[in-house]
Amino acid sequence: MIKLKTTFLILPLVLLLPSCVSMIAGNMADGLSTAMLNQDDPETVRSGAPAYLLMLDGLIEGNPDNADMLLAGSKLYNSYASIFVEDSERSIRLSNKAFVYALRSICERNQAICQSYNHSFDTFSASLKSISEDDIAYLYGFGSAWAGVIQANSGDWNAIADLPKITVVMQQIVKLDETYDNGGAHAYLGVLSSLRPPSLGGKPEVGREHFEKAIELSSQKNLMYKVLFARHYARLVYNRDLHDKLLNEVLKDEAKAPGLTLINTLAKQDAKVLLDSAEEYF
Repeated sequence: MIKLKTTFLILPLVLLLPSCVSMIAGNMADGLSTAMLNQDDPETVRSGAPAYLLMLDGLIEGNPDNADMLLAGSKLYNSYASIFVEDSERSIRLSNKAFVYALRSICERNQAICQSYNHSFDTFSASLKSISEDDIAYLYGFGSAWAGVIQANSGDWNAIADLPKITVVMQQIVKLDETYDNGGAHAYLGVLSSLRPPSLGGKPEVGREHFEKAIELSSQKNLMYKVLFARHYARLVYNRDLHDKLLNEVLKDEAKAPGLTLINTLAKQDAKVLLDSAEEYF
């Protein structure tokens, strides 16, 4: 893993080659993200991530208009807050920071979305038509960070009211490139469609289709998709057979995969917890 002292090795290069600051910062952010995603010990990430976050904050301070750097910062803050932070107030604070970075990132790329995200649903939805496939990473990062804010503020109805906007963001990503991030937009849509039972306006069968598509697009390598499928769909419709089948597959499958080792390791932990509580739930 990249250690904090690496920063000081970069400083002389920054002083000598100011025109390359953005490139160096971007490469470091990519390296940090890759190191974390390929780590098979979540506790190492939990203890080491704060140093990474502080490093990225510093790099962003020196490159405040760098959309790629802002996106990298958003991803790391969002992941850390949603996975490793248990204190609710801290989770809200860090998720909000991830969203601010994501918003600044999309604003560097698309002013229409930047200026309409807090307007009416129709106005915001119309602005998404201006996004190009070249900017899908920034839109996906924006939608993911926004979802992170809602997750952290699950008791705030004002935050929850933004769920339709996040849904239309993910729908737009599916239209542009449904394979992006191994079908990640489909996984988000699966969760969003399965938050409520049909009697309360939920669409769990639509959610099931999205989960199955996400699993297919990831070639079944992203094990968290099956965990989300079990937690949000199978439990909602009380399908014990599907629930246990999905989770047992997660426990059986290999965790190590390029860019997915950390999330798969966490998925295995979650799968065991869900299986252990299945008898009581069902």
